[in-house]
Amino acid sequence: MSPRRAARRAPDTPVLHRIAAVLLRYPDEAMLSCLDDVAAALPAIRTPADRARLTAACDHLRRLASNEAAERYVDTFDHTRRRSLHLTYYRHGDTRARGMALLALKHTYRQAGHEPPESELPDFLPLILEFAALAPEPGHRILLQCQAGLELLRQALRERSDPYAGILDTLCGRLPEPTRRERDAWGRLAAEGPPGEHVGLEPFGPPEQTGLDPHRSPGQPASLPYPTTRAFLSAKEGR
Repeated sequence: MSPRRAARRAPDTPVLHRIAAVLLRYPDEAMLSCLDDVAAALPAIRTPADRARLTAACDHLRRLASNEAAERYVDTFDHTRRRSLHLTYYRHGDTRARGMALLALKHTYRQAGHEPPESELPDFLPLILEFAALAPEPGHRILLQCQAGLELLRQALRERSDPYAGILDTLCGRLPEPTRRERDAWGRLAAEGPPGEHVGLEPFGPPEQTGLDPHRSPGQPASLPYPTTRAFLSAKEGR
């Protein structure tokens, strides 16, 4: 196994996923209160480049006033679907195929013993990362399935030199190197955009069944089903 492939499944990957999950959440009071704990956990990230990128993102958020952090988050992730945190959108758009992909994600969560929240779609990146931190094997499979979305989000963030781009660089670096064919396919997705059939969530269920508020902005906080970050990050490595 090559060193790079070994690093993708390195022992620090669950901590890395939990840190990234926090940093990519809407910066409300609860999230911002976790940043000191995130900073304390960063030394557990063994790869210097990964640690430096996550440190930069954490420091950036710690320097911002809470209202400015929220405004920048919404501007980054809400105002264009090219920078969506809902990863199945990139490949499937608003189509029936996306509805089936969302159902498959819910099934994966439940098989691993985690009930996904009704307040957020199961392809929401911070939610996926929380799951991957607690269930590394199925979480890794989900990230592989959503690699196209991760790479396209990464590209869009890098094009605007966004402070969140380093987090995506770190996440993508823990996944297998894409093939030329995959890169070509992702390039076409980036150029053409996702499919536009506006019936995609019907197989997943209407809002009254899913509990989703159709008027909630994706930038507004959604409750996640897993324990608070502080307990996970303060745990000793290897426990």
